[in-house]
Amino acid sequence: MRYALAFALILYALQGISQDAKELVRRSEDRLRGNTSVAEMTITTVRPKWTRSMEIKSWSKGKDLAMILIQAPAKDQGVTYLKRKKEVWNWIPSLERKVKLPPSMMNQSWMGTDFTNDDLVKESSAADDYTHKLLGQEDIGSFHCYKIEMTPTAGAAVVWEKVIVWIDKKDYIQLKGEFYGEGNQVENTMISSDVRMLGGRMLPSRIEMIPAEKPGQKTVIVYKSLIFDKPVDDSFFSVENMTKIR
Repeated sequence: MRYALAFALILYALQGISQDAKELVRRSEDRLRGNTSVAEMTITTVRPKWTRSMEIKSWSKGKDLAMILIQAPAKDQGVTYLKRKKEVWNWIPSLERKVKLPPSMMNQSWMGTDFTNDDLVKESSAADDYTHKLLGQEDIGSFHCYKIEMTPTAGAAVVWEKVIVWIDKKDYIQLKGEFYGEGNQVENTMISSDVRMLGGRMLPSRIEMIPAEKPGQKTVIVYKSLIFDKPVDDSFFSVENMTKIR
C-alpha cells in the first residue's frame, strides 16, 4: 500500500510537470496571437550569392483564421494565403488561380524562404498538437528561460519529429526553437531577438530561421508594426476576399 501510494504521488507530480509545460507553451502562443492581430513585416531571405526581401501584411483572428498578403516585390504583389481552421488556400494573381494546399505541402518552403507553409499560416498548434516535457531552465542572453521539449501527439498533422523551445519566464516570450527531423537531427534553429514593445506587449521584433548545415543561409522576419485586438469580422477571412484585399 505504501509503495502504491508513493507511485501514485510520483505519477501525479509528473503529470503536473507536463501540464505546467503545456501551459507555458500555451501562454507563449497566446501572447503572439491575441484575439486578433494585424501585422506589417519585412521577410528577407539570405543566400550565399543573393538576398531577397518581401513586404508582408497579415491578419489573424483566434486560432482558426489568418490571411497573409504579399505587397512587394512587384512580381509577387497580391499573392495571398488564407487559413480557415484546417484549410489553407493560396491565390496567385498572375495565374488567376485559387489553390487549396494539401496537408503534404505544409512542410514545404514558404515562398522560397527557410520557413515552412506551416510556420507562416500556423495550421498546427504548439499547445494542442504536441505533448510537452519540461527539460529544465537555461539562460538566453539576459533572459531566464524554461527549456521545453515538444513531441507530436498521435495523428497530429505536424512537420517536425520534435521541437525544443526556450520560453522567457517573465513574459513567456519564445526566444529560441530547435526543430528536429528524422534521425533526431536538428534541421532548423529559430532565434528571436530585439525584444521591444509591439502592440502593447513585449515581443521580439526580429526572428531568424537558420537551417543546419547550410552556411550563409537564413531567413529574417522583422516586424514594422503589430496591432492586437482590432475588430476584424470573420467574413474578411474568405476565399472570395483573397482576390480583393490590398
